[in-house]
Amino acid sequence: MAKIYHEFNGNPKRTTDAACPAFDQHFACKAETVIRPVHLAFPCLFAHIGVGFYPCSATDRAATSAARYRDLVRSTNESMLTRDLHIARRSWTPHEAYRFCERITHDHYENFPVASLFLPREKRKHVCAIYAFARIADDFADEPGLTLAERIESLNEWEEQLAEVYRGQATHPVFIALRETIDRFEIPHYLFHNLLTAFRSDVTTHRYETFDNVLEYCTNSANPVGRLVLLLFNYRSEGMMELSDSLCTALQLANFWQDVSVDLDKDRIYIPQEDIREFGYSEEQLFSRQVTQEFKDLLMFQVERTERLFQEGKPLLSAVGRDLAFELRLTWHGGMRILRKIDRLGYNVLTHRPTLSRIDKAEILLKAFINTRS
Repeated sequence: MAKIYHEFNGNPKRTTDAACPAFDQHFACKAETVIRPVHLAFPCLFAHIGVGFYPCSATDRAATSAARYRDLVRSTNESMLTRDLHIARRSWTPHEAYRFCERITHDHYENFPVASLFLPREKRKHVCAIYAFARIADDFADEPGLTLAERIESLNEWEEQLAEVYRGQATHPVFIALRETIDRFEIPHYLFHNLLTAFRSDVTTHRYETFDNVLEYCTNSANPVGRLVLLLFNYRSEGMMELSDSLCTALQLANFWQDVSVDLDKDRIYIPQEDIREFGYSEEQLFSRQVTQEFKDLLMFQVERTERLFQEGKPLLSAVGRDLAFELRLTWHGGMRILRKIDRLGYNVLTHRPTLSRIDKAEILLKAFINTRS
């Protein structure tokens, strides 16, 4: 699952806070070094679906990220698989549970978006709760060291705990926090269920025959994220939800075309199989990274249909208030810029991964700011 990140960031501020000693003991860190919440935002939730604003190569980024939270994920994975939840054997207050989610989120701080500075304070912990739910589920699907059966079992148990939340029960800190967020914003179950469906697809499905099949995957992997964000900001009209679906699907697709080579290393192909055949290309050529005219035409076709989806979702940018407008504009302009970068590479994403330069990012920020103020 993919990523909308920005590299403009600094180290999170560390402050003294001894309010939750059990939390600190769980993470084996002293109270004076607990990381307080920093601002999160719309793109933060797109950590699984958007376009990459990486501060380093995909390999370096993955290694850095894994080093920051592998122990936490491993302890959670082992707990889920054995049902011996040492995390759940103690009582967590909602405050401690939210801090648990914040820690998971902030272990990715090097990728936090600048736009996070604009998220209202009261929204931050809820973003963290949703992000932690998705982050751990994503790791069940992708983190090294688990068999296919263990991945599916972990995701099934994660969904069982989600079902318990909607029955008013929760023991794991992520679900204790999520229950508070679900109750406050009246979030329907299907959004989280769809995300878990997408994570299972990551485990079981590595090829998609038609573009409709790819769109179906996006319905589960990307669209729930946008709908969750709208609900957190109390936007509930179905018309806005449908605009969000177009934008989120476009972001997911832009990431697929950006990361064609990265996904090949995972034996994943998101370019529809029927399109590969239609353009006279082959999977064998894809894995050997042959950048032929047929491949360039094939990817141009995918980029053009993705741009149409960005345009379909664009009215959402002016439909929301200023509380969310900047985040959406930043996201939209970032996704469109990645498509332009692919075009400028001559659609050669097999030997060159399109990324955004500091100038690109500065221009995106400026555009988003000016458009939001106007």
